[in-house]
Amino acid sequence: MNLAKDALRHQRMSAAKEPAVITHIEQTYATPAVASENAHEIRDDALRLLFVCCHPSLTPDAQVVLALKVLCGFSTGEIARAFLTTESAIEKQLTRTKQRIRDANIGFVIPEGPDLDGRLDGVLAALYLLFNEGYKASAGERLLREELCREAVRLTSLLIVHPAGRTPRSHALLALMLLTAGRFPSRLDEQGALLKLDDQDRSKWDQTLIERGLLELTDAAQGNEVSEYHLQAGIAAIHCTAADYASTDWKRILRHYDELGRIKPSPIVALNRAVAVAHVHGPQAGLDAIAEIPQRDRLESHYLLHAVLGELRWRLKEHQAAAESFRRALQLAQVGPEQNYLTRMLERSESIR
Repeated sequence: MNLAKDALRHQRMSAAKEPAVITHIEQTYATPAVASENAHEIRDDALRLLFVCCHPSLTPDAQVVLALKVLCGFSTGEIARAFLTTESAIEKQLTRTKQRIRDANIGFVIPEGPDLDGRLDGVLAALYLLFNEGYKASAGERLLREELCREAVRLTSLLIVHPAGRTPRSHALLALMLLTAGRFPSRLDEQGALLKLDDQDRSKWDQTLIERGLLELTDAAQGNEVSEYHLQAGIAAIHCTAADYASTDWKRILRHYDELGRIKPSPIVALNRAVAVAHVHGPQAGLDAIAEIPQRDRLESHYLLHAVLGELRWRLKEHQAAAESFRRALQLAQVGPEQNYLTRMLERSESIR
């Protein structure tokens, strides 16, 4: 049973399916939900089950992998691409997680009240990756899977209403989703071709969503907390509030990426930072920043690394090297519009000798 598709089709799972999901997590520890009038109970079934998956006895990565696999219906391939690892590594982690559940005799019950607090980070991480898969599908002919994004926005909107979820980082995550979704109408042209940010018609952006996102970012600013979601939402806000591409404040974006790399380092963050470096200091500086990425080998099988290398080399008029990078990116890309875009870039580079 693909519970994610069912949730998206009906906008919520029926309470009758809760034991089935928990049984899928661990056959011997299914515990049906009990109706409650507690004001602190999470009443949305899909959100409740996210909290079920994010059991504090599991490691943070194991919580998110379990939630994406069991509740969100992600394939091991989709999860592996999200974590920049292999399908076999994800399968092994799922096996270890199930063994951990058995050995520790973990009972998966619907948490309430104070028990929710320790699970929030896992829930936010799962919602973030659910939205990301909708924003940029990891495979298939569709770049956008807007139904996944809508579900992620819906669940995060419900989360911030609940006392356990009403935190600055939750508001920041919702801000990031809304600001990103506001730019969806111009990501593809009328023929379905991918448009880069500098080619997008900003008049088509959904200003209602952008305004909502900016309000959520204001709510996220309460207190002293600065999370990865705050910084990513801040970057999205800079893009959304720029009058045009030329007036984008890339220096400020670079400062955000510098801080993001400090609190949540990853090869993808470093690659995005290199793009910002190239806008501020030029394409060669961007290439130098890519060369210095820690664990760069984890990006070698990711098309985006080679697409960025191709673009920077093109800007340096290294057309043959650009063509080689775009060719490698095309070999790795698994989404139709991205493949078509890379084909155009490869043909452009090969046309100049």
